[in-house]
Amino acid sequence: MDSILSFLSRIFAFDANSPLLFTQFYFWAFFAIIFSIFSLIKSKRLLKISFLFFVSLFFYYKTSGLFVLLLLFATISDYTIARQIYKYQKKSIRKLFVTLSVAINLTVLCYFKYSYFLINIINTIFGTSLEVVDIFAEIGNVLYGYSRFSVDSIILPVGISFYTFQTISYTVDVYRKRIAPLKNILDYGFYVSFFPQLVAGPIVRAADFIPQIYKPYFLSRRQFGIAVFWIINGLAKKIILSDYLAVNFIDRIFETPLLYSGFENIMALFAYSLQVYADFSGYTDIAIGVAMLMGFYLPKNFNSPYKAPNASNFWKRWHISLSKWLQDYLYIPLGGNRNATFGTYFWIILMSLIGVLLSGSWIIAGIMISIALAITIWGLIVKEKRNKIITNLNLMVTMLLGGLWHGASMNFVIWGGLNGIGIVVYKIWRGLTMNIKLVVILLISLILYLLVTFTPMPLWNILFIWVLIITIGTLIRWIFSKTGCKYKFENAGNAWGIFQTFVFISFTRLFFRSGSNLDPALANEQAWVTAKNMIHQIGSTWDFSIIPSICTTYNKVFLLFIIGMLIHWIPERAKRWYRINFSMLPLPIMVFVVVLAIFIICQFITSNLQAFIYFQF
Repeated sequence: MDSILSFLSRIFAFDANSPLLFTQFYFWAFFAIIFSIFSLIKSKRLLKISFLFFVSLFFYYKTSGLFVLLLLFATISDYTIARQIYKYQKKSIRKLFVTLSVAINLTVLCYFKYSYFLINIINTIFGTSLEVVDIFAEIGNVLYGYSRFSVDSIILPVGISFYTFQTISYTVDVYRKRIAPLKNILDYGFYVSFFPQLVAGPIVRAADFIPQIYKPYFLSRRQFGIAVFWIINGLAKKIILSDYLAVNFIDRIFETPLLYSGFENIMALFAYSLQVYADFSGYTDIAIGVAMLMGFYLPKNFNSPYKAPNASNFWKRWHISLSKWLQDYLYIPLGGNRNATFGTYFWIILMSLIGVLLSGSWIIAGIMISIALAITIWGLIVKEKRNKIITNLNLMVTMLLGGLWHGASMNFVIWGGLNGIGIVVYKIWRGLTMNIKLVVILLISLILYLLVTFTPMPLWNILFIWVLIITIGTLIRWIFSKTGCKYKFENAGNAWGIFQTFVFISFTRLFFRSGSNLDPALANEQAWVTAKNMIHQIGSTWDFSIIPSICTTYNKVFLLFIIGMLIHWIPERAKRWYRINFSMLPLPIMVFVVVLAIFIICQFITSNLQAFIYFQF
């Protein structure tokens, strides 16, 4: 009896060191049982939804423990508020309730995710030494009557950013009268907590998902095959590409970048771009496949992002559900491409002040203020450019806050800001004539050459080399534009744009990766040191004689990276072809292929299974 109780305790108790991951056998055993029961009740709508709701709560409990109470609070809160919004016709009352919903959600999110960040800012401004205390742990200790929970640190609940954005979109859409609120709290609870996408997205809109709740279950033979393909594809991405690259190369470099050469550092950056894509899109693929088996369809979250020829197009392909959420619930309310609102200037000023305070540099403050004044004056004087300036301001605010959504560190803000700058620069660049482009890029090259010569720094070296590469491309395009040979080299030009975009995105990820996997209390300082050290190594003089030996040492890693990128660049038509053909295989052959794929995947499993990167967001 004791052994049985011990076994049941391991099954049903929360273990912080062993969360329920898609890459664990335990999860697939769990899903097999759930799917078997689901198959018996799939035609009974309310029973099916109620069952999946409680299964999802159990899944979240196994992933985050008592934070499941926080998920329940968000569910009950927004369900109740949405019904009140719908109940009243008076706009002021409706606005009051939707404001309450957004305020509650963002307050909870900010407390758990940004307490260290905000306390750090307060201590910097006022010279205080405030420390973070977990209020909820303190309340739990009071209720238990003894110190059961640690109050010295705040633990970030898994997936809180995803389900918070999901619940906000629900109440806002009810306020905008795009949807009617659900009458059954079980239906709403299921929408919020559906376990395949609960902890790392994609962010699901109520208008897209809720109608599926009321449709009868249907899964064709072809849909079953597609679902199985997505699951195997996601597992392969996660374990073969993401985890293997991370454990055998990337993590080592980022932990101690000064111990490795510039070549190793830059290759770690490029490999990390593939790792984070394989990790996140791998989770999404598995989530889509698991949901499809149960008759639900999640939105596409990635569209071969490293095929993007520019930074703007990249964000139409990467984390699509977040990009659309930010567009609909942040960018457009800020004014979009129509006008700048109070929120536009408030966030620009606030984010600038935070950057200045944390950097402690009055030079940075002067530069930021000068740029802000110059943009404002330009917008007032040149009226025909005003809309473009407003669009770029709102876009920058959106990208800065999108960066902050990813993590409570200035490194994430810098990462978001760099992506925003990349999009704005591209929009400005594409509006210039070839003659002006050539003059501008030559002028920037000259300035960087002078900086490299008279004030040498690793950062100037990196920028100078990169701008030289862009200059060569611009010069070639300028020559062909004068000779009328543009059409013949269209594919080469597109490939050049894809290469430039990949390198740019990879370098912005220096700040993204440096701020990840860190204690929030130390994130700002440690992340900045890591980023600075990597820039130093990449921008310093290279010893090219050691590159062959490095390639030999990491031959498997580099080969896997190349294979991963080549697969990524396969045309979408070809990917669709082999996906559909797999789904139509006879069942015995499909089973054989799946078993073979799992066997190969298992060969790449590391000693410690790696959690999905986006669990921490």
